[in-house]
Amino acid sequence: MSVVKIENLWVSYGSLDAVRGISIDIPRGEVFGFIGPNGAGKSTTIKVLATLLKHDRGMVWVNGVDVSRYPRAIRDSIGYMPDFFGVYDDLTAMEYLHFFAAAYRLPISKRKGIIHDVLELTDLTHKINSPVDSLSRGMKQRLALARVLLHDPDLLLLDEPASGLDPRARIEVRELLKELKNMGKTILISSHILHELGQLCSQIGIIEQGQMVAQGSLEEIYQQLSLMRVVHVQLAGKPNGILEQIQGIPGVESVEQQVDRMSIRLHEDQTSVEDLHDEICKLGGRIHMFQPEAMDMETAFMKLTHGKTN
Repeated sequence: MSVVKIENLWVSYGSLDAVRGISIDIPRGEVFGFIGPNGAGKSTTIKVLATLLKHDRGMVWVNGVDVSRYPRAIRDSIGYMPDFFGVYDDLTAMEYLHFFAAAYRLPISKRKGIIHDVLELTDLTHKINSPVDSLSRGMKQRLALARVLLHDPDLLLLDEPASGLDPRARIEVRELLKELKNMGKTILISSHILHELGQLCSQIGIIEQGQMVAQGSLEEIYQQLSLMRVVHVQLAGKPNGILEQIQGIPGVESVEQQVDRMSIRLHEDQTSVEDLHDEICKLGGRIHMFQPEAMDMETAFMKLTHGKTN
């Protein structure tokens, strides 16, 4: 069963349609990356899932439960982290987490152990007695993640969790999210840091002006756009005319001979990277190195969107 299922969601602010007919399906254990410019409708959609905003039309379920009919049940199964998460400066990290453990109605006998576990997971054990206002922004973000993990939710709703962080702090948050993914958490994450979402997410949705303009795995989006992948190939021995034969493989746009390798521009909607490897072998090529370039999410994003907002 899908953890998140959205069908034809519409949300309006007065006469403005902020979200216009989007649908999302997130299976258990998947990470869904929500990409779009400011004002595209990402935060609005996440707030609907978090039961903080009522929608006008469509259906929204979390774990098969209707969000609009049973908001209290939904709140027990989600961890919501907004784009700017306020923390209480007069508390220590330990006091902050104890406060929310009480708010989540966690048994008193278990709170200390649970707080220790989430602090260890977020690598904040050494800051257990530090005042919140003494923490760096990156540590505050990790503390916010520790807070949403206290009640062990099925679904994490993370709205720009790396916003405003320096490069080191972004890497730390990304590694933490990978760990949560490995733990089997289902995650919906919005971000402008596109290449990091490409490394983390199993599914991606690109939204603009409240409408989903592309959805699927990064590879599927590339195929939809007919974007080309560059594959670097190094053959053992001399080519002996094989370059011309590779040029004839369906989907190969061009073959450029470089000093120690060739660069092949490939339409993956016609021939997959794996099939290209097999075809080169069939032509008698002895492959010493075969390296497809990583997918460039920025390219897909720029081609699909026009920088417009509602």
